[in-house]
Amino acid sequence: MTAITYVRLIGFSAGTLVHLFLLVLIIGYRRPRQFERVLFFLALSLFLFYAGLLLKLNSEIYYSVPPIGTLAFAVILVAAGLAFLPAILMHLHVAYRESVQGRGVPGWLKAIVWVNYLPGPLFAAFGIHSLFEVAPMNFLRPGGRIGFAYGLWLGGALLASFFFEWRFAAQEKDPRLRGFYRALMGFFALACPLVVYTYVLGGPGEPLQSVWFATSVMLASILPSALLGYFVLRSNFLEIGGQRNLVYAVSAAFVAVMYLAVVRRVETWLEPILPPEATAGILLFVLVIFFEPLQRRVGRGLHRTLRRQMDRLQRLTSEIQQEARRGDMDGLLGFAEQRIRDEFGLAAVRIRLGDGRSITPTEENSPAARMRAFPLGKGRQDLGVLEAAGHGAGLSGETNAVLEFLAEQLPGAINLCRVIEEKVALERELAERERLALLGQMAASISHNLKNPLGSMKTVLQVQLENPALPADVRKDCELVVGEIDRLSAKLNQLLHYAKPSVRSGAASQRVSAVAVAGQVVMLLGRDAERRNVKLELAAEADESFVRGTEEALSDILTNLVVNAIEVLPAGGSVRVRLARNGRQLDIEVTDDGPGIPAEFRNKIFQPFFTTKPSGTGLGLAIVERRLAEMQGAIRWESPRREMGRGTRFLLSLPLADSDEKGSDSHANNPDRG
Repeated sequence: MTAITYVRLIGFSAGTLVHLFLLVLIIGYRRPRQFERVLFFLALSLFLFYAGLLLKLNSEIYYSVPPIGTLAFAVILVAAGLAFLPAILMHLHVAYRESVQGRGVPGWLKAIVWVNYLPGPLFAAFGIHSLFEVAPMNFLRPGGRIGFAYGLWLGGALLASFFFEWRFAAQEKDPRLRGFYRALMGFFALACPLVVYTYVLGGPGEPLQSVWFATSVMLASILPSALLGYFVLRSNFLEIGGQRNLVYAVSAAFVAVMYLAVVRRVETWLEPILPPEATAGILLFVLVIFFEPLQRRVGRGLHRTLRRQMDRLQRLTSEIQQEARRGDMDGLLGFAEQRIRDEFGLAAVRIRLGDGRSITPTEENSPAARMRAFPLGKGRQDLGVLEAAGHGAGLSGETNAVLEFLAEQLPGAINLCRVIEEKVALERELAERERLALLGQMAASISHNLKNPLGSMKTVLQVQLENPALPADVRKDCELVVGEIDRLSAKLNQLLHYAKPSVRSGAASQRVSAVAVAGQVVMLLGRDAERRNVKLELAAEADESFVRGTEEALSDILTNLVVNAIEVLPAGGSVRVRLARNGRQLDIEVTDDGPGIPAEFRNKIFQPFFTTKPSGTGLGLAIVERRLAEMQGAIRWESPRREMGRGTRFLLSLPLADSDEKGSDSHANNPDRG
């Protein structure tokens, strides 16, 4: 065989293996992004191109007259590889800009990409026909008609790729990626004129159209593919190289295949001297000499890989521990999920604690269906699980090992966060109690200094009102002053009520009939509603519903909500109180059809002393929130109501008391209101 035959044999084999290597990596990674899909088809096109060339060359080496079927199959492979290559090359850069860089793509550019695919089937059909017409099978120039048009098409795609790489390099801050873009930019800058000359300007009689020139053009695409493979392995480009076991397995398999190909070739060369079996045996046993140095080299490589992985794990666990010291469990779970997902290139990560706490919901058609669970801590299944899913069919071996290690380390961070969270909550509660104690002292002092004079004034006025000789205008003024004294006393009582320290454990151990309390509140406030021409109604879907708490607390909650609704409604409005069981809790709904809460006040309605009423204290909803906390309940609100575009809805959720719980009902457990 001639030198050019050996060069082509080695080059075509290398091109086939390099692109097959990329295909296997992309298939194993299976990241559902547009860029990886297009990159797969680009590697497939080049693999088919080189596989067809290699098949044709081997048939010429082994047969004096190659079989027609073998040549036809080789032609089909080459034509299939070349048919869509320009369109895929253009599409690859657009997909990289959109999927990896996260930048938008104009509509006109997307249209150009899809229009580029239209000539593909035509070139494939004419290419196969023209390749059979040309002798001796010149794969570099596939026929006159197809060569000129294809050269313009491929040259335009290479020129567009050059400008894309130039833009990527200008915008990239990472020096390694910038060097990668510039290297590709240089390749496209050289490849574009060579392709145009070969397919468009040159001819068979031109000096450059030699067999060596043709071979160089055919092997040129190996360079960017090899550069991409290098960046995947060395810099974990696109996060594909993160699956080190897949990379090692594929690399070892390809080295073995290449060595067997060398053995087969040497057998052919030495066949006149040695039997093929003897040559194969010698070459296979020669490998024993390299076992020990290869083991040392592999050992050093694995040690470096292990050290890098341990450094990543230590850095990651340190970041998670630092986040845990903030005492925010939801923030810790979100941070840990995000960092684990980004650090190891996973499709989805979720941490679920034993109490059901999780910030990542389960969605249909998501990677959660193939998540693998790692128990948090050894022998502590009840603490929770770390769930993870890769982009491929399963997690790689090293990713499994890393996640198992993290699952053992996370309980420490979670427990630390819980301790700090409880400490912060306790400190806040103590600070709140101190503030309320100070407010209580102030309220008690105000009440002591004002209630006695107010009581004396009211008594004097009431005595005067009993005098039948009192003039009508003076009687009217006295009644007005008595009413204002009563209103002022009510405000003082409300202030004392808010400042009164709560005892949650005592409230939680009692039971109260919610229906009875709601009925009592509606009955007491009914007259005030009638006076304002407001309709007040009660709808109870359950005859008897006991909740944990006291009658005083529940009455305060409902009274403040109903009073607020009545006072804000114009004449003819309506207020509705509805009670309904919902599993293990009781839902109490207070709705009105008033104007609703203005948007600028929605973040302040539960703040103490915030009010929009001229005569209000701003403590009504603050008392509601405080009493609900005593009863271990929750409150949600909506304004305006979705079904009518106005009004306000407050929804209270209170835990139901067990039906067989021992204890007295609301009447027996009615505490002193003092």
